Amino acid sequence: MTLDPDRPTRVLLTGATGYVGGRLAPALLERGATVRVLARTPAKLANAPWAERVEVTPGSLDGDLGPALADVDVAVYLVHSIGEGPQWAATERRHAERFARAARDAGVARVVYLGGLGRDGDRLSTHLASRHAVGRALAASGVATVELRAGVVIGSGSASFEMLRYLVDVLPVMVTPRWVTTRCQPIAVSDVRDLLVRAVLDPTLVPGVYEVGGPDVLTYAEMMRRYARVAGLPERRLIRVPLLSPRLSSHWVGLVTPVPVPLAAELVESLINEVVVSPSAVATEALLGRPPLGFDESVGRALRVTREGAAPTTFADADYAVFSAQSTDPAWAGGTVLRDVRTTTVAASPERVFAAVAALGGATGWHAGDALWRLRGVLDALVGGPGMRRGRPARLEVGAPLDFWRVEALEAPRRLSLRAEMRLPGVAHLTFEVAPAEGGGSTLTQSATFHPRGLLGRLYWYAVAPFHRFVFPGLLAGIARDAVTGT
Repeated sequence: MTLDPDRPTRVLLTGATGYVGGRLAPALLERGATVRVLARTPAKLANAPWAERVEVTPGSLDGDLGPALADVDVAVYLVHSIGEGPQWAATERRHAERFARAARDAGVARVVYLGGLGRDGDRLSTHLASRHAVGRALAASGVATVELRAGVVIGSGSASFEMLRYLVDVLPVMVTPRWVTTRCQPIAVSDVRDLLVRAVLDPTLVPGVYEVGGPDVLTYAEMMRRYARVAGLPERRLIRVPLLSPRLSSHWVGLVTPVPVPLAAELVESLINEVVVSPSAVATEALLGRPPLGFDESVGRALRVTREGAAPTTFADADYAVFSAQSTDPAWAGGTVLRDVRTTTVAASPERVFAAVAALGGATGWHAGDALWRLRGVLDALVGGPGMRRGRPARLEVGAPLDFWRVEALEAPRRLSLRAEMRLPGVAHLTFEVAPAEGGGSTLTQSATFHPRGLLGRLYWYAVAPFHRFVFPGLLAGIARDAVTGT
């Protein structure tokens, strides 16, 4: 099967709820492609501005891929299993092999994949070695495969950019390990998106591996200094400590930035490897048809979008296992459910009550005991959780991060359910349900539930229960007050 330039290209996009996939989908639609997305959680796409223009097929890489790949010209593979248990790299290879076989059996003309830079002859980090292994597995099926290999992606909301941004913004003096002297070749996320568009839609592009990067080759230390200059910050002082290992580095990265420790560990480990486009590679400018953005311009654009709160996607949108209970938890975990349920009647319509609920978090805070919420966030960050640094998303929707919660269900004006992503010996939810009350007004029910894991989980719940008696009534009262006053 070959691509037909005389009709719209039919595309299957995996990873559409992720950072790059969420930006690629509208770009493909703008170019006239017909797009189908494979989504493990279709509800996460409900509020995407392009959702009604794509066909959504529920499913996962472990399931039947036949319906998703049927009548598809190009399959785009943007799935990453990073952090999903100790064997996540093996999971990635298995998923890639299954996907490649299914694409071959469905008669797909081309597979497009976004991997990572790094020389195959080097001792690559687990992250980069897995990226290369996935590319080989996809190409081994016999389906024509275009693999783009990129390094550090600079864009509002990317894990690499957020790690860089928080480190430089927060720390005027940084104790840095040896990996800050490793060279890399950052590339703007808009250039990555446009390169993927060409890889999908250009029938003349020869299958193979393409290394891509921006025009600047920089060490991480140079990236930090140049970021500070673009951001208008005083010059940052870097003090190198040769004994600071990647594993130790990941803990202070997890403390200072929104990137959780398990994900930071994989990213930091990869910074040991030089990720620079090889001299023999096809020039990125030739692939793009224009010069790629430089580092300073990429950072400037990312900062403008970040300050406007207009990032269309962020790395936290993805279903990273590092944000949730581990898959290695035993099947019996959470059989017990511990609850704190409170109900009040509010002299306001359900719409106004729900608006007050939906305004929680970020600058609004959590009404009662804000100091306790912040303390809990600091303690969470110290043990590798996201803490409270993520704040409110630009748009509240299923799958969006909210402080150290994630939106699990959103049914305006009736129900909002949040799942805790802080480090816990169990699984916690905070749910708000709004219903019309007899005689007018609304009934607001607030439920905090906890599925403990083992004895430690139960001890944790009873240790924090005294604080619940102060925090949760005040939270309920604050919502009711805001609903009535309209603030």
